[in-house]
Amino acid sequence: MSALITTFFYVGRVPFAPGTFGSAAAIPVAYLLHRFLGFPALAIATLLVFALGWWATAAHTRGKDNHDPGEIVIDEVAGQWIALWPLSMGLWLNGVDPAIFPYPGWIGAFVFFRLFDIWKPWPVRWADDMDTPLGVMLDDVLAGILAAVCVMIAAGIYHGLIQ
Repeated sequence: MSALITTFFYVGRVPFAPGTFGSAAAIPVAYLLHRFLGFPALAIATLLVFALGWWATAAHTRGKDNHDPGEIVIDEVAGQWIALWPLSMGLWLNGVDPAIFPYPGWIGAFVFFRLFDIWKPWPVRWADDMDTPLGVMLDDVLAGILAAVCVMIAAGIYHGLIQ
């Protein structure tokens, strides 16, 4: 069960760039949550994925030296969903048809999230250096928060709210 969760239904077992594939796989699931249940469901699902991911990562890596093997991508799912929060929340709060999930928003969220997850600026690096199951999850949550801030700034510029 922990392998199913940590690999996000085995997406993490892709032989190259599993984190990127995990992030990409998270987007259609986020879209379905947004479309059929709204932003609150995406937010709650993110919190549940974080908690389940923390537990599953601890179970999956128990007794192993490496607490963050590449196949674990549930952390990317949580972080990617956080990066998508501004898009989902903005659309939901403004009553936009839930079927609309504009590509500039989710592409920006994906690119910003991958950038921060790979680059690992502070505080992402701090969490990554924890070398624990919590650190595995937390570094991507922090990368997701940084990406969400960038998505909000980009949306503000695009929509003329920030000049």
